[in-house]
Amino acid sequence: MELLKKLLGSVTDFVATKKGMWITIGAWIAITVLLTIFAPGAGDHKVSSVTSLPEDVQSVVAQKHIDEHFKDAESLPAILVLQSKDSEIDVTALGEALDKVSAANIKGVKEVVPFSSLPPQALAGFFSEDQKTAVVPLNFITSLETAELEKSLEEIRDIVLEDAGADVYITGPAGIAVDTTNLFERADLVLILATVGIILILLIVIYRSPLLAIIPLLAAGIVYQVVNQLLGILGAGGLDLAAQSLSIMSILLFAATIDYSLFVFSRYREELKNYESKFDSMKWAMRETGIPVFFAGGTVLAAMLVLFFASFGDYRNFAPIFGTTMFVIMFASVTLIPALFTLFGRKSFWPRIPKYGEGEEKVSKLWSKIGSFVVGKPIVAALIILVILVGSALNMFNLKYEFDTMKSFPEDMPSRMGYEIIEEEFAKGDLAPTTVLFESEEEVTEEVQASILEQLQNQELVNSVRPTGVSEDGLAVQYQLTFKDSPYSTESMDALEKMIEEKEDIISASDASGDLYFAGETAAQVDDRAVNDRDLIIIVVLETILIFILLIVLTKSIKMPIYMMGTILLSFLAALGLGMFLSNLFFDIDTISNRVPLYSFVFLVALGIDYNIILISRFMEERQKHSVKDAVQIAVSHTGGVISSAGILLAATFAVLMTQPIQLLFVFGFIVAVGIILDTFLIRGILLPALIVLFEKDKKNK
Repeated sequence: MELLKKLLGSVTDFVATKKGMWITIGAWIAITVLLTIFAPGAGDHKVSSVTSLPEDVQSVVAQKHIDEHFKDAESLPAILVLQSKDSEIDVTALGEALDKVSAANIKGVKEVVPFSSLPPQALAGFFSEDQKTAVVPLNFITSLETAELEKSLEEIRDIVLEDAGADVYITGPAGIAVDTTNLFERADLVLILATVGIILILLIVIYRSPLLAIIPLLAAGIVYQVVNQLLGILGAGGLDLAAQSLSIMSILLFAATIDYSLFVFSRYREELKNYESKFDSMKWAMRETGIPVFFAGGTVLAAMLVLFFASFGDYRNFAPIFGTTMFVIMFASVTLIPALFTLFGRKSFWPRIPKYGEGEEKVSKLWSKIGSFVVGKPIVAALIILVILVGSALNMFNLKYEFDTMKSFPEDMPSRMGYEIIEEEFAKGDLAPTTVLFESEEEVTEEVQASILEQLQNQELVNSVRPTGVSEDGLAVQYQLTFKDSPYSTESMDALEKMIEEKEDIISASDASGDLYFAGETAAQVDDRAVNDRDLIIIVVLETILIFILLIVLTKSIKMPIYMMGTILLSFLAALGLGMFLSNLFFDIDTISNRVPLYSFVFLVALGIDYNIILISRFMEERQKHSVKDAVQIAVSHTGGVISSAGILLAATFAVLMTQPIQLLFVFGFIVAVGIILDTFLIRGILLPALIVLFEKDKKNK
């Protein structure tokens, strides 16, 4: 620790010189320009999604076995949905339209259903009862780029729309992939502009200085460009840059950079009153702020890198993206940010310029009163906050998860509209049938085929089972299984999970020998749920232990990290419970994606601990000269203003995610914003100081 402090001190001392200031700014500008010219941007390698499930889970293994036995099975499905509001779908016209699609040789299309040659009984399955809705399955090759796929889907839609005389929607994995990509392309610009706009407005309102608003945003802009190009290099090297991850990355980058800027300039303003030289002022400001800020960034970096231990692809994808972001921010916080503030010096604070020798920095009256209350009545203060937090946390028991990702998309998205038409007009289970494969070491007889089918049909919640093919060697039989309920419902998932667990009994009851495999959306969701639950436990435990150890190193104490981690974990639980209660109350959202708890945990704990580090660092500094109570009072009074303003900015920045068209991001942004407010005002401002007063003792004079 002492070595790090000495090394960091030498860096910040150099940056705070006239020569060091110009070299630092010049180096950052040079790096930014070179990366912009010679490196690709992150957007060049952005993908709509990443492979989520590990290779060894049941549904993935099942699909591999299916692909082995049925070599043409691998494809990217799409569903063409036609709906006529006034009259029945013209079967002949639709058949002719599909023939045109087939004859057009549209890029990537593997097969088109030959409507015009199908018998009436076969056609019936493609139409709703009132004949006003029709669904037509299409299959594309999996190697198509998103842009190519979009063009092919547009061609198909135009042909069918012209001939069929009905509204046309394209859903299924292909349609959803195209719509999702377009959503994020439009949303990213809105996200960046909204983020910059709200930060600029809040900084000006809070600090009433245009330069204090512009300098942090200038730093954030430089950091953003460097990170964007570095991620582009990683993308060129093979890293999948998920659109969702990049959206959250931009929020994290602006939020953390602005946060650390506030901590730096707040202490800089204090020191400008103690030293005439702007360079000396920054040198002494960074000697006290450098370690806490750098360490705060380090805890966030460590928290992000822990995601490498996750099995889930979405979480692992976060690790290199967010790790790269925080690595750059950490070094910017002790080089670029202090250099920019030193460049502008006292002018940074115009029109309220701090003058040399005008006395100590005025503390916040509000936080001074809160500090006095906490020091005077720590038990009362702690109990009030604990009641609020525990009460909020109890709502966690009412959490309900949504496994249908379509429900997360905007209601007017074409692929969702097509999906919901199918849901309304056809059996719910038909939305995403489960593929069942029976594999044997000997040729499967017709009797065994029938027996397996019967046993599957008798399973809980199963609506229908039909055979869909026998492999060329006769060793495998494929079935299509549909549930009575939605394939994404918890009930269907539980029923399939039970089926997977009892597959040996199903085989035994069929007087057969071999193995059963289950693939498809419901099977994938069963694995998704299990892997997510496991990852949540692993990441929570590892991140808690890691940050706890880092805090021990920083504070050289055992008790202090216990206070810090205990309060931040309670804050997370309260944020999750209160956030969902408010989401339901104000936005009529009563379910969340199972990704939200882990995403929220990583960000709330990592970012929330930053404020605790800033407070505790100031407390430890003041404790060298004052009693515990006085040190707490001074720490709360002096850090309260900057931390509360930083918290408001951070919460507002994450709240910008509520502008995104994906419900997952909306809820995640809202919950994190709620958690930051709880942490800023209740944890950092009252509960943590109260615990320090109650359990820390004054050192006896020797």
